[in-house]
Amino acid sequence: MMKKIFLFAAICTTLSCCAGEMTVTVRSGDYVRENCVVSADVSRLNPSASSVVALYEQTPSGLKETASQLYRTDDGKLILYWILDGRTPAGTVRTFVAKSGETAPAGTVMEVDDTQKALVLKKDGRPVLQYNYARLAPPDGADPAYERRGGYIHPAWSPEGNVLTRIQPPDHYHHFGIWNPWTHVVYDGKLYDLWNIGGKTGTVRARSVEETSGGDVFAGFTALLDHYIFNEGGEKVIMNEYWKVKTWNVPDGFLWDFESHLHPSTPLPILLEAYRYAGFGWRGTAEWTKENSEMLTSEGKTRPEIDGTNARWIYVAGDTQTGRSGLLFMGHPDNYSFPEPLRIWDQNANGGRGDTFINFAPTKNRDWELLPDGHYILKYRVLAFEGNMTPEQADRLWNDFAYPPSTVIK
Repeated sequence: MMKKIFLFAAICTTLSCCAGEMTVTVRSGDYVRENCVVSADVSRLNPSASSVVALYEQTPSGLKETASQLYRTDDGKLILYWILDGRTPAGTVRTFVAKSGETAPAGTVMEVDDTQKALVLKKDGRPVLQYNYARLAPPDGADPAYERRGGYIHPAWSPEGNVLTRIQPPDHYHHFGIWNPWTHVVYDGKLYDLWNIGGKTGTVRARSVEETSGGDVFAGFTALLDHYIFNEGGEKVIMNEYWKVKTWNVPDGFLWDFESHLHPSTPLPILLEAYRYAGFGWRGTAEWTKENSEMLTSEGKTRPEIDGTNARWIYVAGDTQTGRSGLLFMGHPDNYSFPEPLRIWDQNANGGRGDTFINFAPTKNRDWELLPDGHYILKYRVLAFEGNMTPEQADRLWNDFAYPPSTVIK
């Protein structure tokens, strides 16, 4: 397992007298902002490998230290992230000063714990989500095809520690918490299924963890996965995928981002045929049934109406041991088929129990061709929360994700 660790932290108390400096203006735009994620390209500060970038907000009483975190992208850019704290009205501007200097980093609030089988992303010591990369034996009595193949998220926790995901339940051994396979995959003229792994025509496996990041603003990782097909010739990797996952240090709930980057790995194209489910899926905790949980979409649809409709966001909330918890799932405007079609189980699922399952299915109604030299991205944001969610709250959170504040650098 190849792994690189990148740790950039935040508030700095002393600076080199010759440090670089830039002014960053944040414009809230058309929406009210509340503790939302902001980023700016600070590459021209050109900090050395050992330095950090400190961030200060200009206020009437002077410069105010603001927690920030530096991240180097795949193409070498240096992006500074921070949380635009408090409430920022629409149409307003806030100004920050970024300075580079040779300073020891501050303490880490957001961290990644590697168990040698999984990565656990934590906020203030509390687990947010677990990415499992190890290949483990299948459940007792299950076909060997149902190995725990690695490359899925479970558990995903609520802030009070309630587990909101489930893996390999007896009714669907191929369900893996939060995962991202495809169902009707046409390659070289033949049809394969990488979702229903019991059919033994394909699967997705974790390959490696490329990096992990921790600091005062986010914890995250980049992981590589391979999409396999099985035929008379054995196994073949036809597509590479990498996940970029970050969980953010916001005051309310566990907020995290999921990006899937798809790359066909051979000279042949891949056709993801239209099918009723495929892509970013979630299997809910066994505690939630039709009797103690509810769903709502951005279009005002409730559970009996949702399946087959399109939405910007969907949330589910249900009873837990600590009261009531929930998950809000948000799709990005850049995603294929946005606003994406939804596949959910109706209230009669599993013999009338009405277990919870949600799937953003961009290929539900139309094919998606992936070309050999192409790079295809799907982006989602998830909030695990306590209590209840309102449509107004969900809209505000989705606006932050879809249309974040703009930044201007001087």
